[in-house]
Amino acid sequence: MTNVSHERRSANKRGPTGRWVRNHGLLLANIGLFAVFFGGMILSGAASYSEDQMAHGEPAVSILEYLGTGDFMEATFENWESEFLQMGMYVILTVFLFQKGSSESKPMGKRAPQDEDPRHARITKSTPWPVRRGGLVLKLYEHSLSILFILLFLASFALHAVGGADAYNSEQQSHGQPTVTLLGFLATSQFWFQSFQNWQSEFLAVAVLVGASVYLREKGSPESKPVAEPHYETGA
Repeated sequence: MTNVSHERRSANKRGPTGRWVRNHGLLLANIGLFAVFFGGMILSGAASYSEDQMAHGEPAVSILEYLGTGDFMEATFENWESEFLQMGMYVILTVFLFQKGSSESKPMGKRAPQDEDPRHARITKSTPWPVRRGGLVLKLYEHSLSILFILLFLASFALHAVGGADAYNSEQQSHGQPTVTLLGFLATSQFWFQSFQNWQSEFLAVAVLVGASVYLREKGSPESKPVAEPHYETGA
């Protein structure tokens, strides 16, 4: 009881802004890390692109000019594409597949809360609007997470192709070779090499996490089982 009161007093001392930051710390930290590394990618990418330009007797570019190049689009979206593919497939696969002993799997041999039919849920004021609305809206909402990742993957895939085609044609022109159309670039081994080299690494990382979480622990992390829990226990 004393600990609960202490936590409440600490929360009140933080004020509304402090509480909001604490409540969204995981999201904010990841957005911050993304901004730092994305900025680093832009700066180093612009420098590398300018070096390549000067090596071919072309002028260097500014950072803003670099952001308009196919090289920047290609480098950015070929990575985003693989990330969204990985997360979307992971969300979908964990609906149907299990891994005994892994914290990344739903429990085996019993019904998981995620499998409950929302149409039978008790409706309250805090129930998400799509659940209260029902019908097609609810049907879409039931799969909205995977739909989001699929749409993000398709958009990134398309932008990777557009930026990649521009970068490929620039390279072709510098070597006096014929350029290709967007569809022509999709038929090149370069486009698929770029995609597959990213896709394979994403699924390797997921496989390592799923398998390692059976035997290894990280105290305090929801991605890990409790430290003292047996290896065969499955799910969170």
